[in-house]
Amino acid sequence: MSGQSAEVYRIDWVPGSDLLHGVCHCGAEHLASDPIAMWEWMLAHPLGHEGSQGIQGSSQQSSTEISPQITAGESSSDGRHA
Repeated sequence: MSGQSAEVYRIDWVPGSDLLHGVCHCGAEHLASDPIAMWEWMLAHPLGHEGSQGIQGSSQQSSTEISPQITAGESSSDGRHA
């Protein structure tokens, strides 16, 4: 093993939704419904992480303050239905 990294990535499921809430090691936050898109965003650091808001939220909010923006029957920005 080459050593430990100080980089910590956290992805949590937002209860009551199909959304994932991710927090990068830099503190930027992002919401996504696709796990692959979430990891692509995480691993693209620092691209897309400055002032990052994702679907909803900001780097100043904690995971308990973020609520899903897409509700049943509404369409997301990519045309999919919740």
